[in-house]
Amino acid sequence: MNYMGLNEIREKYLSFFESKGHLRLPSFSLVPQNDKSLLLINAGMAPLKPYFTGQEVPPRKRVTTCQKCIRTGDIERVGKTARHGTFFEMLGNFSFGDYFKEEATAWAWEFATEVLKLPKDRLYVSIYEEDDEAFEIWTKKVGVPADRIYRMGKEDNFWEIGQGPCGPCSELYFDRGEDKGCGKPDCKVGCDCDRFIEFWNLVFTQFNKEEDGTYSRLENPNIDTGMGLERIATIMQGVDSIFEVDTIKAILDKVCEVANYKYNTDEAKDVSVRVITDHIRSVTFMVSDGILPSNEGRGYVLRRLLRRAARHGKLLGINKAFLYNICDVVIENSKTAYPELEEKRDFIKKVIKLEEERFDETIDQGLSILNQYIEELKAQNKNVLDGESAFKLYDTYGFPIELTIEILDEHNIKVDMQGFEKEMEAQKERARSAREETNYMGTDLDIYATLPAELTTEFVGYTSTEGNGEVLYIVKDGNFTDNAVEGDEVTLILDKTTFYPEMGGQIGDTGFILGEGFEIEVLDCKKTHNNKIIHVCKVTRGEVRKGSLVTTKVNVSRRMSIARNHTATHLLHKALREILGTHVEQSGSLVADDRLRFDFTHFEALSHEELHKVEQLVNEKILEALNVETIETSLEEAKKMGATALFGEKYGSTVRVVRAGNFSMELCGGTHVSNTSSIGMFKIVSEGGVAAGIRRIEAVTGKGAIDYVNNIELTLNEVAKALKTTNKEIVRKAEALVNELKEKEREIEALKSKMANSMSDEIVNSAKDINGVKVAVAKVDLDADGLRTLGDRLKEKLGTCVIVLGSNKEGKVVFVSMASKDAVQKGAHAGNIIKEVAKVAGGGGGGRPDIAQAGGRDASKIDEALNKAFEIVETMIK
Repeated sequence: MNYMGLNEIREKYLSFFESKGHLRLPSFSLVPQNDKSLLLINAGMAPLKPYFTGQEVPPRKRVTTCQKCIRTGDIERVGKTARHGTFFEMLGNFSFGDYFKEEATAWAWEFATEVLKLPKDRLYVSIYEEDDEAFEIWTKKVGVPADRIYRMGKEDNFWEIGQGPCGPCSELYFDRGEDKGCGKPDCKVGCDCDRFIEFWNLVFTQFNKEEDGTYSRLENPNIDTGMGLERIATIMQGVDSIFEVDTIKAILDKVCEVANYKYNTDEAKDVSVRVITDHIRSVTFMVSDGILPSNEGRGYVLRRLLRRAARHGKLLGINKAFLYNICDVVIENSKTAYPELEEKRDFIKKVIKLEEERFDETIDQGLSILNQYIEELKAQNKNVLDGESAFKLYDTYGFPIELTIEILDEHNIKVDMQGFEKEMEAQKERARSAREETNYMGTDLDIYATLPAELTTEFVGYTSTEGNGEVLYIVKDGNFTDNAVEGDEVTLILDKTTFYPEMGGQIGDTGFILGEGFEIEVLDCKKTHNNKIIHVCKVTRGEVRKGSLVTTKVNVSRRMSIARNHTATHLLHKALREILGTHVEQSGSLVADDRLRFDFTHFEALSHEELHKVEQLVNEKILEALNVETIETSLEEAKKMGATALFGEKYGSTVRVVRAGNFSMELCGGTHVSNTSSIGMFKIVSEGGVAAGIRRIEAVTGKGAIDYVNNIELTLNEVAKALKTTNKEIVRKAEALVNELKEKEREIEALKSKMANSMSDEIVNSAKDINGVKVAVAKVDLDADGLRTLGDRLKEKLGTCVIVLGSNKEGKVVFVSMASKDAVQKGAHAGNIIKEVAKVAGGGGGGRPDIAQAGGRDASKIDEALNKAFEIVETMIK
């Protein structure tokens, strides 16, 4: 057994199984495709599930991958143990109805002993206790001694998740030596100590678990194996922890360098170093797959990991953004296997740096709110912060609960952790409830899932909008049927179609399906989760039957409008990259007949000048009348050509490249115009942010652009008419009006100030003294801003005071309450006062101890409400 680097192990594994007839597939994105059961890919077989269930046909019956994975279930243990991490790579070899136990076990043993050269006398095997077949293969075919094979129960060695495919497992263990063990005389495979490490799990998927709990044999059993790359690397490198593996230790060393800290000198700081080391791996890979920080879903996972790492950086004394530089080490060590890391380096670093800086602002904001909570608790003589407030700090402001506890402890205040956990669980429940019902595959439970995997509809609509086909299936009310008659709403599956199904952001075609004696209106065309093209229809005349021969007729005018918008989207993508930079990546799109919507990665709003340049460049390419051609080629060849691929998209071995002259070239399955001149005109309608680091442009083309310009002209004419000027003079006239309004506003503010001064003297004279606090109440004719201005004046004149003001300005009842700092110390609380005052007028509100605002519904009760203030204050002042 020789030392072997992590990258070397990965390559040897994939090459070994390629030599056994397996197709090597690159790692799938961490973002699951068509799998609602997962937030992030968490196992090597997860992206391959459709192949195991027969919903999709695999590119080959033998496949091998090294899949990047994220698991956060044990996040609290990360850094505290030698093995826990949120990011890991899973090596796997898979058989979809091809080879089975004999080959899987033989190859596993061959790779372990002949390629990795693990000593046979240190290897052990476990099998499911009832799997005699596996025992026979291991002992008689592979040659493993019987005393090195352990039978284990269902909990350890049988893989199943609810109903569906399942089966026994067989695992390989490595004996790290007695010195790593617990010392117990019965220490053996399965012991919880660190001596025997399980490093490879072979799952023999040979049964199907039925609804009644019984097991039936699968006609075509499968093989699903998984070997943690980091775990086998610890064995090959003779280290005790994944954090000591070569590529991961390089990250750890960089963290220590930035923190100016020597590892293994302080356990608490060691934990922080390990947390940062693990989390930056996860964050780097997540961002490279297009995941961006947000407050929900996988974006929330990313934000939590990044902020957790940043928080541990502060514990190490790093008080500046630093993670974006640490990710360089991750990229350098993994870019050979994952070239997207190098391609997106600048983008990844920018996203991480932006989020680090945002977290610094959040920490400041959170501290301000927490200090407010502390003041309120002290004023109320309380020493426990409620769970809801602690959770709000954590959830809304990203303020770590650990930091909340630490700061409150300095003030002898505790956190209601039971209440915090209750809020946390409620949030998890909301997330669970938001998920649609899924089967173990995470796909919708519908009739289309039962269709044969090999069933396909040939799309023949790229070159023609009219064609012939045969009705293969009719679905009505969620069930298959043999016929449908006039008035029925159905979905049809044909053997061939000219209707483009909704996918890749492009909406589905509409039109008609005609046959002998019947007519069907196609309202939409879609693709199911298992890639079946379905026509959403209404029978408008006659009767259609299964097997009927039909003519498909697409709405040509609508198709052309969609094609204009789709080709314009490609031109827009390229223009954005040229004007803003190559960090721009498509993160979503909608191509409809009336408009296009394009979401892309960028970190700030586009200026008017940038938008103008983008729009101008797209229109230049339209006027250049570039030919738009499509090329079918291999994925590798397309990449060599320089075609742009999309984040997380699942491409087959053959891809379609759409090229507009020498300007734009993208992988795309959509429909396009044949020449950019057909687009006519491109006009940006709006630009705005939709998420952190994601911008959205909406635009129109062709007739839509003409209509848009005509509407603007119409609006300008109406504005000119209202301003009693001409279109040419609109700007000058508008500027003059704005200046006039500003002057009037200044005059109004001056009058308000005079009125406030005049009113304030009268109100001060009418104030009552309650236990050393002057309480002033008044009904005045001011809006909310005016009430606050008057309140500030009164506080200056009254000193230790409570002020409650009310108004009924333009039918809107408003109350404002203020309390001076020393009045608060005596027990006054503006928020609680205003809450009770507003109740009298049928309203509600609240706020801080020193200032609060409320509304009311009954203007006739304002005086009564204000008089209530004296009574309320009297109960508060000590």
